Amino acid sequence: MRTYHCLPLFIWTYMFHTIDAIPFQEKANSERIVGLTEDDGKTLHRTKRGWMWNQFFLLEEYTGTDTQYVGKLHTDQDKGDGNLKYILTGDGAGSLFVIDENTGDIHAAKKLDREEKSLYVLRAKAIDRKTGRQVEPESEFIIKIHDINDNEPKFTKDLYTASVPEMSGVGTSVIQVTATDADDANYGNSAKVVYSILQGQPYFSVDPESGIIKTALPDMSRENREQYQVVIQAKDMGGQMGGLSGTTTVNITLTDVNNNPPRFPQSTYQFYSPESVPLGTHLGRIKANDPDVGENAEMEYSIAEGDGADMFDVVTDKDTQEGIITVKQNLDYENKMLYTLKVDASNTHPDPRFLYLGPFKDTAVVKISVEDMDEPPVFSKIFYLIEVDEDVKEGSIIGQVTAYDPDAMNNLIKYSVDRHSDMDRIFSIHSENGSIFTLKPLDRESTPWHNITITATEINNSKQSSRIPVFIRILDINDHAPEFAMYYETFVCENAKPGQLIQTVSVMDKDDPPRGHKFFFEPVPEFPLNPNFTIVDNKDNTAGIMTRKDGYSRNKMSTYLLPILIFDNDYPIQSSTGTLTIRVCACDNQVLVVLFAALKRQRKKEPLIISKDDVRDNIVTYNDEGGGEEDTQAFDIGTLRNPEAREDSKFRRDVMPETIFQIRRTVPLWENIDVQDFIHRRLKENDSDPSAPPYDSLATYAYEGNDSIADSLSSLESPTVDCNQDYGYLSDWGPRFKKLADMYGGDDSDRD
Repeated sequence: MRTYHCLPLFIWTYMFHTIDAIPFQEKANSERIVGLTEDDGKTLHRTKRGWMWNQFFLLEEYTGTDTQYVGKLHTDQDKGDGNLKYILTGDGAGSLFVIDENTGDIHAAKKLDREEKSLYVLRAKAIDRKTGRQVEPESEFIIKIHDINDNEPKFTKDLYTASVPEMSGVGTSVIQVTATDADDANYGNSAKVVYSILQGQPYFSVDPESGIIKTALPDMSRENREQYQVVIQAKDMGGQMGGLSGTTTVNITLTDVNNNPPRFPQSTYQFYSPESVPLGTHLGRIKANDPDVGENAEMEYSIAEGDGADMFDVVTDKDTQEGIITVKQNLDYENKMLYTLKVDASNTHPDPRFLYLGPFKDTAVVKISVEDMDEPPVFSKIFYLIEVDEDVKEGSIIGQVTAYDPDAMNNLIKYSVDRHSDMDRIFSIHSENGSIFTLKPLDRESTPWHNITITATEINNSKQSSRIPVFIRILDINDHAPEFAMYYETFVCENAKPGQLIQTVSVMDKDDPPRGHKFFFEPVPEFPLNPNFTIVDNKDNTAGIMTRKDGYSRNKMSTYLLPILIFDNDYPIQSSTGTLTIRVCACDNQVLVVLFAALKRQRKKEPLIISKDDVRDNIVTYNDEGGGEEDTQAFDIGTLRNPEAREDSKFRRDVMPETIFQIRRTVPLWENIDVQDFIHRRLKENDSDPSAPPYDSLATYAYEGNDSIADSLSSLESPTVDCNQDYGYLSDWGPRFKKLADMYGGDDSDRD
């Protein structure tokens, strides 16, 4: 086998390119001993592999018109008769690199980018066309892509934002900017970046290597200039001419420090005060200016000295940073007509670094002149607050205001309502005694507050009058039923199992009970047992809707309407019916996971009695009508006879005791001594019963007493008369009497 030496050709072809050492090492390592032959029995010859190629490097971004020549594969077994076929495999073979199977010449078919891929590993073999066998073992070689400076430096941000305190010293670090270059950092200076400042001098500078921006001028003042825009350039090739560059903008803000004391714009202030002003009256405001901002501009006012230090006070308004001069003692014109005060304004957060600039406070003189005048009536309070229930009757007295004439004559006073403050004429006042009464019904939900103004005027001198605000707060009465907080529309999977939570509903109530809302959820009486879904009261003003059967079919019924009875615990109890729309759909696994997660989040109250075999008495409520008035086991029929007989607090025994109903006590509408004796007797029996459980229990007795506020509802006992009886009142008795209201409350045509 012959040995081809390709090094001279390789150097001649790419004499202008840097040669990597790897191909030569690989070429050296590729030598193998083919065989040893005896020459005249004296000389042994070592033979190299018969492969030969003459290029391992390519420049990226080739822009020539022809394909870029890579190199040539050749073996000693190639006699030039076309019997051998050269094959190239590996990275980019056939797409980026193509080979002439007859000559072994390799070309790059496309322009290459080192930043995308810098190294290609290929394998070459020569095959005998006739036998299909390799004539030489497969050989591996590497093609490296040499970098050119084709990428400019890029900053990590197009816009930087930074801040530095004003008055900072030279060299204070502000922010560091960073630029990167995609070129090869190991090949020349293509990726060596140098920073420089294009805009922002002489205020700031930048470190050429690290990109750290620093202050370049001392004692920069925010009050003179607050915003700066700095432009930074990053240039490769070490900043030399011909390098590529990129820029970024840095917006720098000088933050405030307390380097300015407060200053009054004038040295003297003059105020006037009538002698009859009430204590705490604001006579005027003074303000010192501070060019700092925020906490650094906060100041506090105080009286330093003066003959009015005991008569007046100064209060700092934290919102406006003003000093408010107020009356501290009663003034008397005949006693003293003029007061002089010295008021200081000082910073509350001085900075010790700048105390050398002087004291951070200023002083102004305040003069107050007392005026003599005929004093108007004086109210007993500076304002009045009246609370009244929204169901108060028209004409009811809700409160009273009083005023007097401070003058020695003590003139009579008349009262009136300023109609500009009560345009709807809801309130009026007795002109002589100041009693305020209502003229129209009140509604807390529409107007929870009424702010009116009452005027007191001297009868002998109508010019002497005083005005006082009266704030009337309307207290809530439970006159609105709870309702769904939103329109609910949910879905249930066709393959749902019983007991799955598909929706949690919440409600809202326009009323505002003082003890907070407490809502309860039940099926409507018309459908106490729904075969498809179960309503579970979560005892937290929400209810859970649970599936009740195994599977649903969209073909049979695609939509269910579930009515829910919602009622509150205030007095009188209000209720409404909300309807939940439930759609049946086919659910994938993802929906099932969401449903399972929602179910896990539900917090159920642990029942006090868990076992079904617990022998303690339980109160179990069934939405059943019961067995009539003689049935004392189903439910408390006494509630139907007299809704006011419902107790304030009834405790369940299967959960931890909690307040179920908290009804505001009112004067009872009935007095029945017989019923009271009966209840007390039963109560005494239960208290003395040694077998009673050691926790609260509820005993229900369907005992009516001598008579009831509701007459008999039986039609058998009704007198037979020719005239029609009006049963419209049944509609006002609540949902339990809805059926009777529908039967008897219709018009004549319906009854016929």
